[in-house]
Amino acid sequence: MVADALVGQIDLIITKSVSRFARNTVDSLTTVRKLKDHGIEVYFEKENVWTLDSKGELLITIMSSLAQEESRSISENTTWGHRKRFADGKVSVAYRRFLGYDKGTDRKMVVNEKEAPTIRLIYRLYLEGLSTHSIAAELTRRESKTPSGKTKWGSGTVRSILSNEKYKGDALLQKRYTVNFLTKKTKKNEGEIPQYYVTGDHEAIISPEVFDLVQAEIARRNGGKERYSGISIFSNKIKCGECGSWYGSKVWHSTDKYRRVIYRCNHKFDGDKKCDTPHLTEEEIKAAFVRAFNRLLTEKDELLGNLELIQERLCDNTALEKEKQTLADELNVLAGMVEDCIGENARVVQDQEEYQKRYDELVEKYEKAKARYEEVETAIEARMGKQEQLNQFIKDLQARDGVLEEFDERLWGSMVEYMTVYGKGDIRVTFKDGTEV
Repeated sequence: MVADALVGQIDLIITKSVSRFARNTVDSLTTVRKLKDHGIEVYFEKENVWTLDSKGELLITIMSSLAQEESRSISENTTWGHRKRFADGKVSVAYRRFLGYDKGTDRKMVVNEKEAPTIRLIYRLYLEGLSTHSIAAELTRRESKTPSGKTKWGSGTVRSILSNEKYKGDALLQKRYTVNFLTKKTKKNEGEIPQYYVTGDHEAIISPEVFDLVQAEIARRNGGKERYSGISIFSNKIKCGECGSWYGSKVWHSTDKYRRVIYRCNHKFDGDKKCDTPHLTEEEIKAAFVRAFNRLLTEKDELLGNLELIQERLCDNTALEKEKQTLADELNVLAGMVEDCIGENARVVQDQEEYQKRYDELVEKYEKAKARYEEVETAIEARMGKQEQLNQFIKDLQARDGVLEEFDERLWGSMVEYMTVYGKGDIRVTFKDGTEV
């Protein structure tokens, strides 16, 4: 409208109120002056102000300031309401753009059974080794609906689903907050304001164990020196026995009838000495897995017995949970001491060097305890992830009665940690329980 007015298509703008024209004084005055310079008048009906009148600008300045303060007041009241709901543990979700859940009659999240299989598929494909890009491509191929109802998926959407705690039945509240009430700009909450974590808020689509396993896998992929490749289920699963690098897929004869995909060491021709490990076709990889899995089945009963002992030893979190609670209590005490130290300095005149020394010592103890708390928390999560991994391994092993006749993609993803190639006749499969065949 302003653009049309400036090119001469409008000569009078009638506005209900100053508060409807702009949200702050600067915008109001800047726009009014721009229009005034071109001989265009604005009439504010509620305040009975004409901008070409000599008193107009003074009145607009006053009215705009009042409108801006009113906007601030409304924004602060709205923000307080949101934060009060968060503090009370009330979860709110933009259901129109949230895949897998609908709003129930009691305002609780209810699983959408038509969309839930897509969520489960995303988690399963990720644990089978596919990258977020490959999962997005597969979902696009299947024409699965995105959270916004489209059929073209992006890796960012997949990553968001994989890291959203709501799919395991919990809810982290106040992940983002509004920085400026005028611009409505939001920012990721990195500790500036309180966050609230609600456990068991609604029915889970993904079990907490599988969710934690996925988070551990995300951390593992992000923490590697080399970029993770999840183009296929064999990516980052086959190691070179000579240099320890991953095998990658290469296409031979890409433009003729002899086209085929092979896997070989990614660093085979790097440096002065090339790796002597051979390339493998998909058929050879699949055949090696089938042979290894069937050999594993011959020792099934003994292996299952050993796995119970392994789980008890590797996955027991009793001592770590006890230490975590002790550290949490210590952190609360130290935080209170820091607050008391600051409060005392504000009330009582004292030597500032002594105060600073005491304050620094308390903060140092707090940071040290916090660092150890985070280490223990990470160790607990890692053990829980390992336990879920072993549980799935045991479950799949118990479910197999007869030998494996052909390659099973799901078994490969759930049971194999990696495969190491030393030669055509020396291929070793390391399973998730640590067994090497």
